Amino acid sequence: MSQVGKTVTKKQRPVNLDLRTIRQPVAAISSILHRVSGVITLFALAILLWLLSYSLSSREGFLAVVDILDGFFVWFIMWGILTALAYHIVGGIRHLIMDLGYCEELESGALSAKVALGITGVLSLLAGIMVW
Repeated sequence: MSQVGKTVTKKQRPVNLDLRTIRQPVAAISSILHRVSGVITLFALAILLWLLSYSLSSREGFLAVVDILDGFFVWFIMWGILTALAYHIVGGIRHLIMDLGYCEELESGALSAKVALGITGVLSLLAGIMVW
């Protein structure tokens, strides 16, 4: 095949690589956070299952886990894990509602994303009260 008579034009598109100027809609941010919270929950679950297994192995194992969990930094991480789990559950319920055909429009999707973030904020505060 020959290229006779065909002109190849390259479209000149503006490229914005400055991430500080890109504004995502709240529904997109909510979706991205749902994925991130899922990854955090996956890795946290592995660590928490290891701690549970170690604590149930013997009395010394239990005391070692108590020593590991005794500290502000670890409790802060536990609060973060609970917050990620809460957001993943709330975001998952939001996605299930959307799968049923509700809140699929632009305005209602943005509102449901804001509601999910608000509910997660309340659950995060409750988790913080429980942890400390």
